[in-house]
Amino acid sequence: MQSMSKLFILGLTVAAVFILMGQLRTHSTTPVTSIYYVDSRGNDDNAGTKKYPWKTLQHAADVAKPGSTVYVRGGIYKQKLKIIRSGSARSGSITFASFPEETAIIDGSGLTVSEQQGLVEIESASHITIKGFEIRNFIATQNEQMPIGIYVHGSGGYIKLLNNKVHDIKNTAEPIGRELLGRDAHGIAVYGSDAPASLHHVTIDGNELYNLVLGSSESLVLNGNVDTFSVTNNLIHDNDNIGIDLIGFEGIAPYPTYDQVRNGLVSGNRVYNITSNFNPSYGKSLPNHSNAAGGIYIDGGKDSIIERNYSYNNDIGIEIASEHAGKATSDITVRSNIVYSNRYTGIAMGGYDSERGATVNCKIINNTLYQNNSLSDGSGQILLQYDTKNNIIANNIIFADSSNVFIYNEQEKNSGNKIDYNLYYAAGGISKATWIWKNKEYVGFSAYLAGTGNDSHSIFADPKFVDQAKNDFHLKAASPAIDAGSPYSWTINTLDIDGQARPQGESINIGADGI
Repeated sequence: MQSMSKLFILGLTVAAVFILMGQLRTHSTTPVTSIYYVDSRGNDDNAGTKKYPWKTLQHAADVAKPGSTVYVRGGIYKQKLKIIRSGSARSGSITFASFPEETAIIDGSGLTVSEQQGLVEIESASHITIKGFEIRNFIATQNEQMPIGIYVHGSGGYIKLLNNKVHDIKNTAEPIGRELLGRDAHGIAVYGSDAPASLHHVTIDGNELYNLVLGSSESLVLNGNVDTFSVTNNLIHDNDNIGIDLIGFEGIAPYPTYDQVRNGLVSGNRVYNITSNFNPSYGKSLPNHSNAAGGIYIDGGKDSIIERNYSYNNDIGIEIASEHAGKATSDITVRSNIVYSNRYTGIAMGGYDSERGATVNCKIINNTLYQNNSLSDGSGQILLQYDTKNNIIANNIIFADSSNVFIYNEQEKNSGNKIDYNLYYAAGGISKATWIWKNKEYVGFSAYLAGTGNDSHSIFADPKFVDQAKNDFHLKAASPAIDAGSPYSWTINTLDIDGQARPQGESINIGADGI
């Protein structure tokens, strides 16, 4: 009996050794942790460890598990990356990141572009993070090709695009037809193309997008069935069309009920040098003087906040409008932004002609607008276009350019708009101050007040900026804008341009500087 026990124990020991050896053989090709590595000098037959990294981004995407991080070592990767596997709420996101203190460059030079394709692409996946890459040189040369730096589409959620540098994404094809179509590209595009399932909880933070050739498209766009998002602290500059765009009604989602970007925040971004004047999709003679590209554009979006952004040296600073007849951009709050030196106008709202849609129930509050309409064609600091209804324009500093035009509204199809508690100023003085309201011109502040009924609590005074020559639009202690605004309920728990909480009480500052 004792001998049988010894043999039994010996058998168990040998079996354990074989099991252990089998585990070791398995681990020779499978990482023992949830951290993987990709290196341009690696091999996809490796284990994906730091010592034995994989070679391709796609191999990592095909095998990475929820909760894992794929570190990509510094170097140039002329590869596309398409992610269709999801992380999970329980185990965590799948994260692709440049290795700390190194920059992995995903380079599209020489790679083909299909009809609509991202150099980095996330299709109907959730719990994905893309962090710290340089993404560049994805270029289309033919019509109906659309190169995109980072392309998120379908449905899914909890997607983060963080601290990436996206540049030289271009479509260089010749536009075709009378409408100059077929030539499009995006730096970052989020398309909610499913329904009722949406793309939701999308975070786009700390990215830089520049030197993009976009045709009739946008630098950073959210379009279709996108619900709950934040676009924050991005630097977007020197591109040939719109900077940031929130879009609805373009048929991206299969059911119209879901086809609007909504419930989002656009905050802390800096957008500059955005112009369509050298974009052949706006006219083949260059410059074409179209001045049509907005720094921040809401075209059919709803229920979102645009706050604490700097928008300058663009064609249009901020525009809240709808390009689709019978459809409205609605319930957008534009607050605590600094908008200056834009060519056509500072803030525009409404359809750009009578064939377009409307802007409804929106608020333009506590912004600082300074010498926009650098074209000096009289388009003003705030431009009301076709069909604006029940909007509020209040608590803004509005400092005119040399044309002395503050608000330009040649449309008679507008109603219920409330304008009050603003501070106006222009170097030309109060006697030359000009407003166009419902296609009637008023010269002089008193004439405007008497003729329109607007701005009964507003003032005309020098706001006394700290240093407007250096674009420092904070207020000096003696500014008449201090404590001159109205603390309507929509100013409660809001932040000023510097992220400071606005004091609550009987009055608040006019303009973006709250303290």
